[in-house]
Amino acid sequence: MKYQFTKMHGAGNDYVYINCFEYTVDDPEKLSILLADRHKGIGGDGLVLICPSETADAKMRMFNLDGSEGNMCGNAIRCVARYIYDNNIAHKDVLTIETKSGIKTITLKTENDRFISASVDMGKAILKPELIPMKAESESFISQPLNVGGTEYIATAVSMGNPHCVVFVDDVDSIEIDKIGPLFENHPIFPDRVNTEFIRVIDKENIQMRVWERGSGETLACGTGSCAAAAACVLNGYAEYDTPINVHLRGGMLKDTYKKDGTVIMEGPASNVFTGIIDTDDLI
Repeated sequence: MKYQFTKMHGAGNDYVYINCFEYTVDDPEKLSILLADRHKGIGGDGLVLICPSETADAKMRMFNLDGSEGNMCGNAIRCVARYIYDNNIAHKDVLTIETKSGIKTITLKTENDRFISASVDMGKAILKPELIPMKAESESFISQPLNVGGTEYIATAVSMGNPHCVVFVDDVDSIEIDKIGPLFENHPIFPDRVNTEFIRVIDKENIQMRVWERGSGETLACGTGSCAAAAACVLNGYAEYDTPINVHLRGGMLKDTYKKDGTVIMEGPASNVFTGIIDTDDLI
């Protein structure tokens, strides 16, 4: 099977995008593993399918490096919004995109009919452990001790459609993320595994972040992770409600606002890298 694809990234979080308004993709779990391989495939953090939807302008399905399907991806949804805008699938400034964690509304910033950036209403941050999901008896898990690999961390658990564990550290760069990331990801307290954000607070409006994503490892950026980090900053007293937080990631910057009603608004770029055609027979 030959597929036309587009390589896109949001703050360095890159995926291979396929327009399923035109194609039917069989076995996307396997295809994600093959296409995302950076040596033998196209290269990326996974695969995103842009599909028709009966309830929104488009539907997004996202698959990780290991083939597992994610519920939501903040960087990918901005790229999907740009794709359907640029390709006239839905050429308007306010778009709706269906995901496994619900329908999200995206507001595009454009200039002379060109995409500039996108702002996403990511919905409310989920703090109840059973909904994250997380095995904890408290009503929330904010600034609580968590033993990982024999070391006690102070963690805050948040779901933004995906489960996240946010840890504040003094030095983000020195974290041995390849060692500690898998221990967080597969911690038995998180039955569906977890994404982990390591955060250094610069000031009330700026934080530095590295992220370990379940199923993908360290990525240059994570949209739902930056939203979870912004919520955790406010909940832990490092930042204020309704005030944008600049999240400085290894691949770029996102701007997240944790509102008083619990909603998180995320704003950031979406960039086209290249388009092409790939023959899957060459990948197998």
